[in-house]
Amino acid sequence: MNNSLLKKNKRYIQRKRRVRAKIFGDSSRPRLSVFRSLRHIYAQIIDDEMGKTLVAASDKSLKVTEKMGKIKIAEMVGEDLAKKALSKKIKKVGFDKGASRFHGRVKAVAEGARKGGLDF
Repeated sequence: MNNSLLKKNKRYIQRKRRVRAKIFGDSSRPRLSVFRSLRHIYAQIIDDEMGKTLVAASDKSLKVTEKMGKIKIAEMVGEDLAKKALSKKIKKVGFDKGASRFHGRVKAVAEGARKGGLDF
């Protein structure tokens, strides 16, 4: 790896740790974590006390067509996650955006989760 990629990865990890230092999921208010890659988007609700993922959703588990945009797909992931969370009686969560900005696909997941009934 060249030096610029190592610096970029280090900054990514620092941003992620800075966000995680402020957000902790427990049984009363678990953490909704969003991971965004170039092609896919993943969201999961995690109880950090037990160290378990309670609910997970991604665009791989949805029926999507190629004509849909990434932001629309991300909103559908948020709605799917909210539906699964409400079936397990989870209503309040803390939002963990990871190292990403609250913008674009990450924001769309949050809006979809809110539309689906989650409170954060």
